Amino acid sequence: MLTSVERLLFVRGVPIFKELRDDFLVRLASIMEELSFPTRHTIFQQGEEGRSLYIVVKGQVRVHIGQQDIDRLGEGDAFGEMALFDSEPRSASVSTLDDCECLVLTQQQLYEAVDETPGIAVNIIRLLSRRIRELNARISEEEAENRRLTTMLQPPGAAHSLPNLNYAANPAQSGIF
Repeated sequence: MLTSVERLLFVRGVPIFKELRDDFLVRLASIMEELSFPTRHTIFQQGEEGRSLYIVVKGQVRVHIGQQDIDRLGEGDAFGEMALFDSEPRSASVSTLDDCECLVLTQQQLYEAVDETPGIAVNIIRLLSRRIRELNARISEEEAENRRLTTMLQPPGAAHSLPNLNYAANPAQSGIF
């Protein structure tokens, strides 16, 4: 468990809470619940209803869809933030890689905090935008790698030639139909 001072110092260093006033951070840090999770524990599953944002205090989590890893997050990283805004089912699952401690902010707590300090919404929007950019870059890199591998696996000259099918001008004569 974090002391009040440790909690405040930790929350102050979390990217989505940067640039917020200390008096607001004190209030925010005091209302967040601290939860502990064992190794290989599923914090939430894709498709579940979610209304909480989590911040990793200690340990690491993996964000995944099925067995496909999307990201790994550690100390100071936040996850689950999308559900705070759209109340849609979770878009991915999150599981612990080792023993983890997280701070949890509920949707209701966030809405009250945004009413008091709108800057927190801007910081969360920045976080979401950064994650989308990172995912887009990763997808582009994977697509480029797939194209490179496909080209390497093709026999010489196959990449630019089309098969010679010798079809007759009349499709009925070619035996296709």
